[in-house]
Amino acid sequence: MVRRRTKNKRSNTQNQDDDSTLFQLPSRIVPEPRIKSLQFPIWTEKKAQLIERYLYYFVLVTKHGTYIDGFAGPQQPDKPEMWAAKLVIDNEPKRLNHFYLFDSDRTALFHLKKLKEAHPDRDIVVYGGDFNEKIVRLLNSERIKQTEATFCLLDQRTFECHWSSVKALAGYKSSSFKIELFYFLPNFWLERAVSGLRHFDMPQKWWGKTDWPRLFEMNRNERKDTFVQRFKNELGYASVKPWPIYEKQGGGRIMYYMIHATDHPEAPKLMERAYNKAVQPKEPLNQLQFELGLNKSSQP
Repeated sequence: MVRRRTKNKRSNTQNQDDDSTLFQLPSRIVPEPRIKSLQFPIWTEKKAQLIERYLYYFVLVTKHGTYIDGFAGPQQPDKPEMWAAKLVIDNEPKRLNHFYLFDSDRTALFHLKKLKEAHPDRDIVVYGGDFNEKIVRLLNSERIKQTEATFCLLDQRTFECHWSSVKALAGYKSSSFKIELFYFLPNFWLERAVSGLRHFDMPQKWWGKTDWPRLFEMNRNERKDTFVQRFKNELGYASVKPWPIYEKQGGGRIMYYMIHATDHPEAPKLMERAYNKAVQPKEPLNQLQFELGLNKSSQP
């Protein structure tokens, strides 16, 4: 469990960091912003590009940021275009300041360390072992500033990410927007996965409650909505939207929902743009500056 900060320490931290805020913090989103119909469905091979494109947009607003990746190794090492951590680190302009990459697989760690070596000028920290244990240590270290725009990708396969970890991330900040989450909820094979389990501590830790079997009495749409409401009501995020990730180009079955949880009022609009443009060539920065309403100080 993440240790609590004392009231005095929290106040001191806020005062120390106020001068480093790079943009005016707007008010929370009320009510949930509406999103237009999706124009170009994202499929599994392009989900890494969705994350990369969203962060490309968002750091033009924040001008800084920290990236956390809970399961950061490449899923297919021979396909770097599907590796989110690599795409995010390679992204231009280089506005993200710090990268915390986690994985427990030996081969994945090999590739993560090679990625770190390829970028000696970037602040990249690689953690081996159980993400659910290591993330608490990172948060307890307080290395992440309260005013630092922070994004966490939780691209689990099925039950790897414990709800306690999600809760710790959501509750870390006390003086600015919460850590923004990209939580991948498996959809198509979840029932099959739980039916093959011999030990039920995995789904219980994943859901964080003993009533996890009720999730599998729901249909997939109801289960998705239940997760969304839990992110909003229990974790307190202002905006929570489930973005479908399809089986193949053009649609097919929904394999994942990427639940995007954020407090920033610009974030839902930027994610809508990223979803609809992730597989298209990037817009020139001058065009983005105009379309996003950014001033000249937002240019790299």
